[in-house]
Amino acid sequence: MVNAPLVRKDLSYFGKFGVRGVGYYVKDLLYDIKRILGLNKGWRMAVIGIGNLGSSLLAYKDFLKKEYQIVAAFDIDPPKVIGRVSEKLGRPMEVLHINRIKEVAKARKIEIGIITTPPSEAQNVADMLVEAGVRGILNFTPAQITVPEGYVVKDVFFTTTLDNLAYLLSNI
Repeated sequence: MVNAPLVRKDLSYFGKFGVRGVGYYVKDLLYDIKRILGLNKGWRMAVIGIGNLGSSLLAYKDFLKKEYQIVAAFDIDPPKVIGRVSEKLGRPMEVLHINRIKEVAKARKIEIGIITTPPSEAQNVADMLVEAGVRGILNFTPAQITVPEGYVVKDVFFTTTLDNLAYLLSNI
């Protein structure tokens, strides 16, 4: 159970919040929590691999509600690198050839790369993102990728999530 003293103690690890004997100003507290979590700013992202999953991510409108903005899309397949994918996004999104990652990442200040390529290409794409200075990588492939210190990879394994769901269903 979470109680008020526990919440106050947890918040105290991040600094001084609220006014003793008065409480918290909700707007200020919300701002500070977003700052602590890194959610007080917009994050500029690129999707690499515009197959079914990549296209679905491009069409996901809730990114904008959370301050995540897809500013570039890349692929290597010539039919996909044809220009615009505007029907799904409600705005134009040019699909660029993967060999332009470094140039575009710097110009558009991309901070997060989302990899949705075949697993065999994931490490190569991660290397390109690192070379371009993109420090955060969300890896949707089942391939393990490595990056140098100072870069962060978060893997999204559907089977692990399904295993967790199966466990929870088996224990209710």
